[in-house]
Amino acid sequence: MQTIFFKNQPRIVSSGTIAGPKECAGVVGKFVDKGLTDDMFGESTYEKAECKMLAFAITQAIKNAELTEKEIDLLISGDLLNQIISASFAARDFDFPFLGVYGACSTMAESMAIAAAFVNAGYHKRIVAATGSHFSSAERQYRYPLELGCTRPPQSQWTVTGAGGVVIADKSECDSTVAITAATIGKVVDFGITDVNNMGAAMAPFMGIIEP
Repeated sequence: MQTIFFKNQPRIVSSGTIAGPKECAGVVGKFVDKGLTDDMFGESTYEKAECKMLAFAITQAIKNAELTEKEIDLLISGDLLNQIISASFAARDFDFPFLGVYGACSTMAESMAIAAAFVNAGYHKRIVAATGSHFSSAERQYRYPLELGCTRPPQSQWTVTGAGGVVIADKSECDSTVAITAATIGKVVDFGITDVNNMGAAMAPFMGIIEP
């Protein structure tokens, strides 16, 4: 009941990625299309930087697929902010339809699942699924603005500064062998964690489930 199987197995054609300085300091840096040395990305606010990163990831995914924007049928994207403003503002830069989604940490998987379903059903030929976040904008959204100088508890989370996008297409439209065969929709389970600063404890049971 939770898993959708895609008979036509839509293909992941390409990806586009960008990451901030902290992320690129580790192993992630050598795998992204663009690594930032400044998390402001030349903008005046963190929110504008987040929007710009997402637009870059979308554009780069299309470029890496050797496609043009006119060949994209739909953008499915979201982010962590109110009214998914990063995705909504990024979508203004493109001339294809936009479907906004919000799934917090699951936004990328949700975007890909919906895109695969649309392509599998034959409604669209090529869709970009994307998401992005910024540590500093997320702090303002969920915790305390950095300007307040609040002390972070040791167990507090660090939201990724980065963005990613993929082009998902009908197998007849590309030569990719990377197929999406199924998508499983998860359930909301409340484990009774009441410490708002400790998201790790809330997520730990699920990490135990998915790890071998």
